[in-house]
Amino acid sequence: MKTFCGRANPTTGALDWVEASEEYDYHQEIARSCYADMLHDHDRNIKYYEGIRAAVRRVKARGERVVVLDIGTGTGLLSMMAVTAGADRCYAVEVFKPMAEAAQTIVKKNGFSDKIKIINKHSTDVTVGEDGDMQEKANVLITELFDTELIGEGALPSYEHAHLHLVQAGCEAVPHRATVYAQLVESELLWSWTQLQPLQVGEGEGQRGARLLPPPALTRCAGAHSVCDIQLSQVHPGSFTALSPVCTMFRVDFSKPVSTSPQSHSSHFLVESSGRAQVVLSWWDLHMDPEGHIVCSMAPSWTYQDPSSAPWRDHWMQSVYFLPAERSVTAGEELSLTVCHDDYSLWFSVQPRRFVSLYSQSVGSVYSPAGSQVRFLPLCSFQTEAPPPRPCCTCQAHLIWNRPRFGELNDRRRTESFVSALRSVLTEDSVCLSVSDGSLLPVFAHALGAKKVFALENSRMSKQVVQQFLESNSMSGGVDLLEIRPEQLSSKELGGEQISVLMAEPYFSTSLLPWHSLFFWYCRTALSGLLKPGATVLPGSASLHLLGVQFQDLWRIRAPCGTCEGFDVSPMDHMVQHSLDFRESREAEPHPLWEYPCRALTDPSPVMTFDFTQCLPQQPVSSQGSLPFIRDGCCHGVALWMEYQLTKDIRVSAGLNGPISEQGACQWTRHRKQGVYFLRTPWESSGDGSASLTYSLTFQPQTGDISVDFGVSSE
Repeated sequence: MKTFCGRANPTTGALDWVEASEEYDYHQEIARSCYADMLHDHDRNIKYYEGIRAAVRRVKARGERVVVLDIGTGTGLLSMMAVTAGADRCYAVEVFKPMAEAAQTIVKKNGFSDKIKIINKHSTDVTVGEDGDMQEKANVLITELFDTELIGEGALPSYEHAHLHLVQAGCEAVPHRATVYAQLVESELLWSWTQLQPLQVGEGEGQRGARLLPPPALTRCAGAHSVCDIQLSQVHPGSFTALSPVCTMFRVDFSKPVSTSPQSHSSHFLVESSGRAQVVLSWWDLHMDPEGHIVCSMAPSWTYQDPSSAPWRDHWMQSVYFLPAERSVTAGEELSLTVCHDDYSLWFSVQPRRFVSLYSQSVGSVYSPAGSQVRFLPLCSFQTEAPPPRPCCTCQAHLIWNRPRFGELNDRRRTESFVSALRSVLTEDSVCLSVSDGSLLPVFAHALGAKKVFALENSRMSKQVVQQFLESNSMSGGVDLLEIRPEQLSSKELGGEQISVLMAEPYFSTSLLPWHSLFFWYCRTALSGLLKPGATVLPGSASLHLLGVQFQDLWRIRAPCGTCEGFDVSPMDHMVQHSLDFRESREAEPHPLWEYPCRALTDPSPVMTFDFTQCLPQQPVSSQGSLPFIRDGCCHGVALWMEYQLTKDIRVSAGLNGPISEQGACQWTRHRKQGVYFLRTPWESSGDGSASLTYSLTFQPQTGDISVDFGVSSE
């Protein structure tokens, strides 16, 4: 039997449903899982182990038999910890069948089959009774159901059901509770990920150009509701101004019945600095014991006296929430920061305190990360009578542009590069055609004086957003927006005009890997009959670059675990590697490398060039070579990215955006994801040039894919 899976098709710029082996989804899920990352999180493991030991001791001190329910057991690690700590019986629930099977093997391999029962179900389907999945209710509840937003993986419904049906009243829970923190900040960087800023197109009086304003509908829009989850540790504190202390917003006690009903909580504070309230930074702690002595913190590294001591986690990051609208605040002003949540998500708002009426109050102390320098506001949480509504995009821009795309459109240096390139090729007789999704290039071309501008849009929604932009800048009719595919475009739609400037960023919403933007090459080829002889193509070419790197932490998502906290979890390693070998290990995967620090061990190098001034070749294009290791370190893999030659003198990079330091530190753009290929076996480099990273790449014009193969050769 076959199955269908979605894959970006660089030849069409669309998401295609292609036939694959019936095992594809199975292997894809395993290969892309974060199980290894979690098992490499030593801080998480140790805190859980300590919390489990303490809970087992408390139950035994009451003279009770210890019965454990472990929801979301994964490899069975926490269940094995519980049995080692003295639990009499453990029911380990895992809904994902391949992982449940792996857990069964791991439990048996470690000699715990007599005390741990693996239940391959969703916890809400588990039954209790003589003929049930569990013979008795548990008195210890262990869970790891959390995501970056804490509750986004359905933790609250699972807890609610467990307390109603699966555990005894007054059970011990590990973790015992969670605390959610938030800080109100002003940040030009972060705010640029949700609101389009005015754009300068032109060089002053007497020059062609204008200052373009975003549509009013966009500036009034509350934006997308979804959380922006990032490695907040990589956002330098100099990139934002704290307007509030770190506020303790609310707590969830997992040892007591949990409700999934919508709730809101407010924390009052005095504004610390005058500025514009724009963004809320948020994270949470897990308190493993009732006393709060064992704390697993998700706080970003800059809250620590020694940032290097902060544990790295990719499975749990931090959250950024954008306020529905920015507002000016004054130092000393009293405000209320309100968080609302349903059973899966959170959203924030800010009001003057007088608008928040007291409903309920709880006060407690705060447990901050070890060595924390951040001043916390003690828990003083109020429930509001009329909680602010969930943000909802009304302008459509937040539906077609994701957060990195907003940042890209707001990048002044990048905009200046495109404007300079357009100015150098445009004349008053230029007829321009833009091929990109939701691009502002056609607006720029019109502002710079092109005779006629056309733009191909892939959807009605993106067409409407660009139309709003034109209308708000009194440019209605200045650009013909055509909702049509390149191969369907004819001279009729162009009013008989021939294209003298074909332009693109290139940006396409379906692109995942760097070379998916080569869809522009297919467009250029399909449009060749409509181009005027000698027409300008911008960008004129693109080049694929690569770099051998040592990752600070990203390597953990692919590294085998072997033994974890004294337990043999190698069966999981074998399962993951088998699924990677099924397909994924032969492919690069997309990662935003600005969030994942790495060191360059080779020089960066262009390894393949694509000439957009010519039509797409019919035959595959191949490139082979090697790059010597010039720095010592462990080469975990290869970073790949595209650079675009707009004109002879103007280049735009979708990868490195600054020089590599002498020590090998890299600066990456925040706007595009780069490709990462992990070596099967990391290579220890001496940096003396005696070993080289070898590469072999082949571009297949028929599919738009680039096959990659990397290795290491030594003298």
